[in-house]
Amino acid sequence: MSTRLIYVMDPMCSWCWGFAPVVEALMAQAGSLGVRTDLVVGGLRHELTAMDQAGRDRTASYWHAVHEATGQPFNFAAGLPEGLVYDTEPACRALVAARRLDPPSAWRLAGLIQRAFYVEGRNVTLPPELLELTEAAGIPRIEFSEQFSSQPARDETAADFEWARNLGIAGFPTLLAEHAGQLALVTNGYQPLDALAPLLARWLEHNLDA
Repeated sequence: MSTRLIYVMDPMCSWCWGFAPVVEALMAQAGSLGVRTDLVVGGLRHELTAMDQAGRDRTASYWHAVHEATGQPFNFAAGLPEGLVYDTEPACRALVAARRLDPPSAWRLAGLIQRAFYVEGRNVTLPPELLELTEAAGIPRIEFSEQFSSQPARDETAADFEWARNLGIAGFPTLLAEHAGQLALVTNGYQPLDALAPLLARWLEHNLDA
C-alpha cells in the first residue's frame, strides 16, 4: 500500500521559512524508511499592486514573530524589496516547473527561493531572479524556462492551489501523511521538531507495519 508525506507550502510564506529546518528533518525521518515525500504549492497571496508602507510594516511584524518563534534568519533591513507585488504564483509555479523536470530539485529550489527572499532581500516574484535560483539548484536554464512559461505548468500550479483549497487548507505550512488513500494531518501551522518527530514516528510505525 502506498504511503507518503505531502508538504503543502508556499515559498513566500514566512511561517514556511520558519518551518524549513523542521520539515527537512521530518522528510529525512520518513525517507530513511523509504517513504515518498511530495511537495504541493498552496498559493498564499495574489496581490496586483506594489505593497504600500502599511503593508510592508504589517508583513515585517509577521517576520519578527516567525524569527522569535523559530530562530530562522530574516533580513529586516533589506527585506520586502521596493516595488514588490506580493504575488506568490510565480515562485509557486517555479517549484511546479522544477517538479515536472526532476522532483527532488523542487525541494532544493524551494530552499533557495526562501533564502533569497527572506535573507538576501531579492524579489523572487521576478522570472530572472527565479531563473538564477534555478541554475543554483542544478536545473538546466533552458528546460526550466520552457516549463515555467508553459500552459501545463500554469495549469498544474492552479491544480495544486485548488487541491489544497478543496481539503480546507487555509494556512501554511501544512504537513499531511497518506496511507492507502487516507489522509492524516501531521500539522497545520508551525510546530517544533521535538513535538512532531515522535508523532510522525508513531504514525509511520503503525502504517508501515499495517
